[in-house]
Amino acid sequence: MAEDLIQRVMRGAAKSKTLRRPQDALFCNMELPLRGTFFPLGYPVEILTNDYGVLRAAHESFGHAQFSRTATTLQMRFGVSHEGGDDCPAEPTRREFGHLYSLVADVNNQSLLDLRTCTSFTWLTRATVRNRLYFRLNFLEKVVYLLLGASVVTDLHAACVSKNGKGILIFGDSGAGKSTLAYGCARAGWTYTSDDTSYLLNGSNPPRVIGHAHRARFRPTAKSLFPELECRELTPRLEGKPSIEVPTSDLPIRSTSAEAAVDSIVYLARNSSACARLTPLPRGTATERACQELYSAGEIREKHEKILGCLSEIPTYELEYSDLNDAIQALGLLTRSRESNGISLSDSSQSLV
Repeated sequence: MAEDLIQRVMRGAAKSKTLRRPQDALFCNMELPLRGTFFPLGYPVEILTNDYGVLRAAHESFGHAQFSRTATTLQMRFGVSHEGGDDCPAEPTRREFGHLYSLVADVNNQSLLDLRTCTSFTWLTRATVRNRLYFRLNFLEKVVYLLLGASVVTDLHAACVSKNGKGILIFGDSGAGKSTLAYGCARAGWTYTSDDTSYLLNGSNPPRVIGHAHRARFRPTAKSLFPELECRELTPRLEGKPSIEVPTSDLPIRSTSAEAAVDSIVYLARNSSACARLTPLPRGTATERACQELYSAGEIREKHEKILGCLSEIPTYELEYSDLNDAIQALGLLTRSRESNGISLSDSSQSLV
């Protein structure tokens, strides 16, 4: 029955050039009889569509999470038509004005989002949806995380690991070693939350972050550090640097958690000749730097900048290092009970020599 309805909807879309009413060419009344609820970052998102391929792609992207952080459900609509031929379009162009955001690949493949009301509609061709990787990375996941970022979380270019119940947020420039250090900690018995992207829970006090604890990404050079990656091939990606993506269930990691408290913040400064050294940074450093690295723009950026003020009171350090194991030991200093072991990192730098 559902298949018959979908076929009728698709045939109607394909005949848009000969429709009797001019407004029908807008696809403003496109029927979306299929729906599924998913939990990216633990938040309920209901996807409405007229193509099973959309729901299959959503399961691949978000099927690992099965719990809900809130009763409020975001609705996202993906309408699919036969128009546009069999070719996959180029990467979408992104534009933003105030609270309005667009992703446009071509006339038949585009998304419009209102970041203030968290409403969206995405128009696609069947050829685009059938190219599952392209669709997931360029439309599905972008729309979902843009709306979550506009409403409940703030994106941070940082890894997160924990030990003894104390979470450390690890920042650093591209190539500084965030993912490698986070995984190295996880192999050493720490709890793994994220490798290079963490999501600050808006309004959390003390600050807490969510991460993609179900997978880990590595640069190809990580194979020389971790033998378990030697047989792993590069994961196809449409943007960004080449990477190896592995489910954490396939790795020697004993503990993962999708959420962690932020007790310390560390900025990496890898130096080929340096001993591992932690140096305290001035109050407010984390807020200032995190604001500079925000992905958002317009009024959403203003909102995120206010939210990031909560990081200003978190103890923040620079970690200069060259050896991975020494860096892990240095981070361990931040997870000890400072009252019991006499270690003070607030007055002077600490180094491992």
